[in-house]
Order: sequence, then structure tokens, then C-alpha cells
Amino acid sequence: MYPKALQNAIDQLRKLPGVGQKTAERYAMTLLNLGDDDIKQFSEAILHAKLTLHPCPICGNLAEKEKCDVCLDPKRDQSVICVVQDIRDVAALERSHEYKGLYHVLRGAISTQKGILPEDINLESLLPRLGATVKEVIIATNPTLDGETTALYLAKRLESYPCDVTRLAHGIPMGGHVEYADELTLIKAMEGRKRMK
Repeated sequence: MYPKALQNAIDQLRKLPGVGQKTAERYAMTLLNLGDDDIKQFSEAILHAKLTLHPCPICGNLAEKEKCDVCLDPKRDQSVICVVQDIRDVAALERSHEYKGLYHVLRGAISTQKGILPEDINLESLLPRLGATVKEVIIATNPTLDGETTALYLAKRLESYPCDVTRLAHGIPMGGHVEYADELTLIKAMEGRKRMK
């Protein structure tokens, strides 16, 4: 149907989530119509991000420096850690401008169906962070079966720690994802969080 070089570009674009055949074709055609400088900047930006960004050794968020910007910010409330599934959830919560504490990114959720166990997510690195200064851990996993399973497991693991464990309120609908919620929904969800232990 298409020349081999174009078909290869389409096939690569289809690897992106939510991109089917028609969307991949449209993206490939759009990229072909960009000027040489634009396509060079586009490809260099993606390559630079891939080579430069890495997980923050403290919280698991994306970092360009040794640590992420949140962990490096001395103005953040050190007494609260919000546990999220994905780095996109951090960005969504930051857009609300409501939360001023720290984060911990699990980089996944426990899923018996997918064979993802507690040791497969970034969970163990949270526990050493729960010293005397941490007063609250907010569990902000998605309100899905896997997110709820992860939240319950985490609440159980934190029972012996001297901090409050709260769950992000369900202003976010069941089956929804933190990253897709609007700012007002996130503000209300943060305000209405509930204690889990």
C-alpha cells in the first residue's frame, strides 16, 4: 500500500498507546510534511528525553538531575508523601496546584490477572522514607481493581508505621485514572481523602 520507508514509520507509530492504523497513517503523513529543521528538532527532542531522563532514586519520578525537581525543592512539605501509580499522575496532581508534599511513584499496580506482584512495583523503596518526619501517606492509586488492590496492600504494609494512611477521595470515578482527571476533581479528591488506618 505504502512505500516501505513510510510503512515502517507507520508501524513504529502504532507502538504508541491508543494509536491505531488510521491515526498512525495521519501522524506519519504529518511528520513527512514537516520541514527538515522541524523534523530534526522533533526527533532530537525525543532522543534527548530518552537519554537524559531517569527515575529519581528517592521517589521514582522522572528526573533530569540526580534527583527530581520535587525532591530537590526545600519548600515542599516533607511530612506528607502521596503514593501514585505513574509519573503522569504526578503531573496531573501538580497541575491542580493543591498538593505541596512529596511523591512516591510505584510505576505500576499489583495485578493478579497480569501477574504483577508487590515486588514488581516500586514499593520497598517507600518504607525507608517513612521516618519520624512523615506524618501522612496519601494513597492515590487509580480507583480500578488493580489500584484498589494496591491501596489495600499498601495500607496493610503501613499499619506498623507511625503515620496516618489516607486514601484519595473518590472524586475520581471508578475505572478512571488520576492522569485524566481535571484540576477541580483532583482538588475535591484531595480535600476529601479518607483515613485508611
